[in-house]
Amino acid sequence: MSSSLRSGVSPGPQIRDTPGAFPSTPGEPDLPSVVSSQNSLSKAVYERRAEYTVPAKIRIKVGSWNVAALQGTEEDIGSWFVDGKGISESLSNLSFESNGTTDGRNLEGVSHQEARRSKKKSTVPSNDPGLVPGGEEIGLYVLGLQEIIDVSSATEALKPYNDPWPGRRWKQAVEDALPEGYVKVAEQQLIGLFLLIYAAPRITPTISSVSTTSTGTGLMGYLGNKGAVLARLVLGETTRLVFINCHLAAGVEKGNLERRNWDASQVLSRAKFEPLYNGAGEKEESGENIGDEDFAFWFGDLNYRLEGMPGDDVRRLLMLHTKNQYGQGGPSRRKISAELAIANKQKPSDVSEDTEKKSHVFRHRHHIHYRSTTDVPATYPSDETLDPSSDPASLQTTLASLLPHDQLHQQMRTRKAFGDGWREGPIDFLPTYKYDVGSVGMFDSSEKKRGPSWCDRILYRTRKDKLAYEEKTKAEEAAKKRDEEMKSHGIGDPAVNQEEVLFDYDPATDGDDDAYDPDADAEDPELVKTAAGFEDKIRLEYYTSHQRVLSSDHKPLDAIFTLHYEAVDPDLKAKVQQEVARELDKAENEGRPAVTVVVDYHHDHEGESRSSSSQEGVDFGNVRLDSPKVRAITIANTGRVPATVGFTDRIVSTDKTGGAAPPWLRIRFDRSGDKDRSASEAREVYTLEPGDATNVELTVHVKDIGLVRSLNEGHANLEDVLVLRVHNGRDHFLPIHATWLPSSFGRSIGNLVKVPEGGVRKSHDGHEESHGVKWSAPREIFRLTESIEDLVERAIAEWEMTAVEANPPWVDTGWPFITSTQEDKMARNAKERIREALDNDTPIPAAFPQEVDVVHRVEAVAETLLTFLSSLQDGVIPENTWTDVETALSERDKSKTHLSIEDQRMQILDTLTASPAHSTSFTFITTMLVKIMNEISSQTADPKARVELRKKYEETFSAQFAEVIIKAPLPVNAKERRASQSRRKRVIQVFIEESAES
Repeated sequence: MSSSLRSGVSPGPQIRDTPGAFPSTPGEPDLPSVVSSQNSLSKAVYERRAEYTVPAKIRIKVGSWNVAALQGTEEDIGSWFVDGKGISESLSNLSFESNGTTDGRNLEGVSHQEARRSKKKSTVPSNDPGLVPGGEEIGLYVLGLQEIIDVSSATEALKPYNDPWPGRRWKQAVEDALPEGYVKVAEQQLIGLFLLIYAAPRITPTISSVSTTSTGTGLMGYLGNKGAVLARLVLGETTRLVFINCHLAAGVEKGNLERRNWDASQVLSRAKFEPLYNGAGEKEESGENIGDEDFAFWFGDLNYRLEGMPGDDVRRLLMLHTKNQYGQGGPSRRKISAELAIANKQKPSDVSEDTEKKSHVFRHRHHIHYRSTTDVPATYPSDETLDPSSDPASLQTTLASLLPHDQLHQQMRTRKAFGDGWREGPIDFLPTYKYDVGSVGMFDSSEKKRGPSWCDRILYRTRKDKLAYEEKTKAEEAAKKRDEEMKSHGIGDPAVNQEEVLFDYDPATDGDDDAYDPDADAEDPELVKTAAGFEDKIRLEYYTSHQRVLSSDHKPLDAIFTLHYEAVDPDLKAKVQQEVARELDKAENEGRPAVTVVVDYHHDHEGESRSSSSQEGVDFGNVRLDSPKVRAITIANTGRVPATVGFTDRIVSTDKTGGAAPPWLRIRFDRSGDKDRSASEAREVYTLEPGDATNVELTVHVKDIGLVRSLNEGHANLEDVLVLRVHNGRDHFLPIHATWLPSSFGRSIGNLVKVPEGGVRKSHDGHEESHGVKWSAPREIFRLTESIEDLVERAIAEWEMTAVEANPPWVDTGWPFITSTQEDKMARNAKERIREALDNDTPIPAAFPQEVDVVHRVEAVAETLLTFLSSLQDGVIPENTWTDVETALSERDKSKTHLSIEDQRMQILDTLTASPAHSTSFTFITTMLVKIMNEISSQTADPKARVELRKKYEETFSAQFAEVIIKAPLPVNAKERRASQSRRKRVIQVFIEESAES
């Protein structure tokens, strides 16, 4: 039994969009660029490949069979392909004795074998020990099948698109016959074509870079009823093998021959395998083509016929040999005898068995003449005294007389097809097509009586063959060019003495003398230099057909090759790799840039203590809202060469922002960056000379309210890793840590009213919702509005007592929410202290240092209130509440209903009271604004001026607070936008107008 390959094979191509093609090996994922040091290591190891390769040997069995879509053929696959059975001893150049066994003496007779044939059982003869190696003797089984479905039927031809059963049953039949542990390393189907490759357990781990593909050449030149399925694999990390199973165009006409040649050329030109990595770790720029491999095997139903000979004559000539396989009876014997009798113009009953046994055959040009022994001289030598190749009546002589008429050999000689180095082993077996199904030796007895042919073939080619062909082609082209040049100078002119012609070139005949001889060097291993530079040897051991397989009209055939190759030894390679890595490290450390990063650790004033031992990287300690925190690092060039450094893009997940630093971190070098940044991927680079150093300031500043919310809820943290890139050196990874202190900003009113005494810092446990409602409104709003009321009153009182001649700050309408002083360090510090007081639930007045005057204090608190209201997640007036309020106001405007200020206020409050916490917060704010305006307007003695100042403040405050109180988007339409802005201001103004006080 065997299994599919799970490991040890590199990924190959993705599923191909070829009709009838099954998925190939899964696609290789896009890999990141290999670092230069890794490339250098791979190349250096590859240069020492001779130190970690060892000699290896493998037997490869290549089998081919056109099963003609016949049921029961799968029952024979294991017997002939795996076990080597079904070979006729007398019809092949093999024998049981030469194979080291005498078990063939009990072999089942042909007549009995044909009589018991069944579609449900194997048709090979009983007691067949097998004439060729099989089982565990074979390291790589390569099987090519044709017509596993009826390609002439549209219904059947479309089955592979939705029914994988044809391929599955063949796989099962092969796997059931294989020895235990064999693994499927490649599979490809194209409608009726099927290619399977299985490897022995010891070979499987050494196979890599498997790639399969298909090429359709059938209808319209592309459909898969004809074409090829192909596989490429690398053996032992050194030797590239390609296997091509094809089915070319059928037919005996000249046009069919030309189409076969065209089919083959299309397979050669269009087939492409996935790129692979060579031993040096470099990926090829494009996929491999046929011809880039070290050894190729092309097999299948090539469909080349015998040309220039009558098919009936060839049939009868060959049946003179096959009829002797039978006893005195049987259907096939009678059919053969009948046809031979007709050929001799005798009735079947007139042909005696003795006469048939003594018949001899003679050839005269393209006619075959049959003569009985009565015409043969009495001195004709016996079979025992003649070598079969010299015996005119032997099978070998008959085959030798037919092979010159073989179209494939003719096309190879004239280089119209397979002339570029392809070759074939000696053919000493009968034509493989066409037989009566169920017969050992009865050629087609149907009405068509198709002429026998060697349609099924196994060719092979080495890299040496391909290169020799290319060199020869170049030499011929050069010779032709020189010949044409000489003729142009008159050397080839008929008037010139022919003795002066150095040579003549005729492309039609040149090269015939050294045309490929299929019998040459069949026994001796051939030395082949591979693309990787190794010297491999290949030898064809067996090439034969299995004549006694009866289930198809084609006879299966196989070839066994012994391949000697150099294979990578993983242990030796690992040892070499370690040695090379140490050598490269030593060389690179001396010549590559090197920097040292020193972190400046701080002791914060609030009791935080950070040291190099407590936290790796840069630790910022506790971080608060809008409170920048600074740390410093020093980058020093401690190498011997200049170092170009810079922070490059971090590796982040999809939910984080990319770039050199997170949004909450700033990076600032103490110098300007290089003008030429082409040598680095960093955004800004700085070149340091040996011994030079630069200081880098890192600042954490959390200001974005969206980030604040995520930090408060625990959905984000202040941790990241910066990547300091050193050009041509190693990257330095700098972890960043900071601890977020929870803030009352960015929360919802519903969350804030549940915060107990002590503030969000004390209560922060991630479960504020479980505390229950503690307050009628957020304490932060109450405390801020209360502080502003008190501080405004104090500011006005102090101003009166100091009697400063300058204009008071409230001259500018909008104060204290529009500041009269410039932003400075003292103001920033004051706002930080106010936020701390809110978060820790401590008194706001106690947060200010003595040196901060009352005007700065009130302005800081006022700005904090606006920021706080803007940060509220739901707003004082949430979106759904505002929708109800705005709808009511809009309907009132349309109806032109006049309401008093009191009625308007009650109408709005009715809607707001649906959420008591929001309604109370709204009341705190509007009450504060009224008190501020009362205090400011009371400083004006003139009643008219007081009223004007009050109205200005009302207008300004309404606009300011409408933006921060109402949490609802404005309409996109300009007219609707203006109307909505007006209504928002009106809601605030209704509650702070002077007439509204009561």
